[in-house]
Amino acid sequence: LTADPRIAGVCFTGSTDTAMLINQTLAKRKGAIIPLIAETGGQNAMIVDSTALPEQVVRDVVRAAFQSAGQRCSALRVLYLQDDIAERVLEILKGAMDELSVADPALWSTDVGPVIDQDAQAGLEAHLSKMLAAGKKVIAQTRLGKGCDKGFYIQPTALEISAIGELEKEQFGPILHVVRFKAKDIDLVINDINNTGYGLTLGIHSRNESFAEYVAQSINAGNAYINRDQIGAMVGVQPFGGQGLSGTGPKAGGPHYLTRFITEKTITNNTTAIGGNATLLSLGEG
Repeated sequence: LTADPRIAGVCFTGSTDTAMLINQTLAKRKGAIIPLIAETGGQNAMIVDSTALPEQVVRDVVRAAFQSAGQRCSALRVLYLQDDIAERVLEILKGAMDELSVADPALWSTDVGPVIDQDAQAGLEAHLSKMLAAGKKVIAQTRLGKGCDKGFYIQPTALEISAIGELEKEQFGPILHVVRFKAKDIDLVINDINNTGYGLTLGIHSRNESFAEYVAQSINAGNAYINRDQIGAMVGVQPFGGQGLSGTGPKAGGPHYLTRFITEKTITNNTTAIGGNATLLSLGEG
């Protein structure tokens, strides 16, 4: 479709790989350069310092990581916990994950449903197997409910890794990776996150306003959320979109979205060539 010469502009939401393919296809077309707005995925992180409220953190982590079975581009993928608060947060997280109901999404009691198809399920299972084979510690894993053997279900899982750089790509499902950090290493954490090349959503939990502001300004993320979950941007209130591998910049629901497809025209007229601008010359009269 994007190769068709009748296409004058493209808005796309989906994977980074597909966005790159579309960009390459448009670049190969003869004629005018075609504008593209792409909103893709990300290695979305949440940073939690020692001043955060553990119960509030866990509430937002569970929502951000496991709602919609983790199949949101804005979903939480990597949780950074400061050492001082990590054990308490993980203890509460284990309890919260034990209470999740993984079952048919048609049931009101269901918290987590299936992933989209068999390929998605297989990819997530392969990632979990790889993590376990590498000796990664499983922090918590929710049991599958009755009837889950007949669908594309994945156990919501939280596991511990050493750094975000261990993840080769985004895992689009209910898998949460946890990284511990020391307060003095916050700049290393920021650099590690920025070095992924992604920049979609960022969560920050802290009651230290200067810390939250510093992190929000330092990390390359299109949307930063402080002391709340990082999914569910409100239409018309929170323009949404990322940068780098996560998007081309203009945000959906924002004032600059449609202007991406506008072509500006500037006309400069040298009025002195015809004796001057009559309107300006007449200002001195009378």
